[in-house]
Amino acid sequence: MGYSKNLGAGLFTMLLLAPAIMATDPDPLQDFCVADLDGKAVSVNGHTCKPMSEAGDDFLFSSKLTKAGNTSTPNGSAVTELDVAEWPGTNTLGVSMNRVDFAPGGTNPPHIHPRATEIGMVMKGELLVGILGSFDSGNKLYSRVVRAGETFVIPRGLMHFQFNVGKTEAYMVVSFNSQNPGIVFVPLTLFGSNPPIPTPVLTKALRVEAGVVELLKSKFAGGS
Repeated sequence: MGYSKNLGAGLFTMLLLAPAIMATDPDPLQDFCVADLDGKAVSVNGHTCKPMSEAGDDFLFSSKLTKAGNTSTPNGSAVTELDVAEWPGTNTLGVSMNRVDFAPGGTNPPHIHPRATEIGMVMKGELLVGILGSFDSGNKLYSRVVRAGETFVIPRGLMHFQFNVGKTEAYMVVSFNSQNPGIVFVPLTLFGSNPPIPTPVLTKALRVEAGVVELLKSKFAGGS
């Protein structure tokens, strides 16, 4: 009898809550939600919206990717990001872009985008694009030299890299199905984390001596 009463009360509560549960809408409820990057309100998936009267009229446009990045870096590459932090008009739209410039021999080192699938086009030069399958695939490496005008796609969460195999500068433009795809650079994450991963963990995982791990940590000190 007590069980029946509890069940009835539970069903009654669910019926009361049903209108509120069904009131959510997965689609945008306005044309634009220009990000208020200075807003203090907590948001689950994106920034709060600026009042349209304060948004201006150029939030749908950007010329940032027209400029090449400075490739005088340890990797010989430069990433120009165009996510919601740089382009507030993409807020809640689930899209963003990057431009990556490469010096000859430059690389965009192995990395992962945890929140987005990536599709890209080589705009100049030729790049070796490598995509690493999961353990289920036998850690298979899928790779090809991609030339200007050709495209590639990288599923969300898979490790990948690009390397300039040409003798001239190269660059590519990529798009993501997230306003904030995130990035995990594998070498930097392993050897430049804050606080550092304990050396014994890395020596065991990588099957090398402690001196090798300490040398690699010194290369990524300061998170760069």
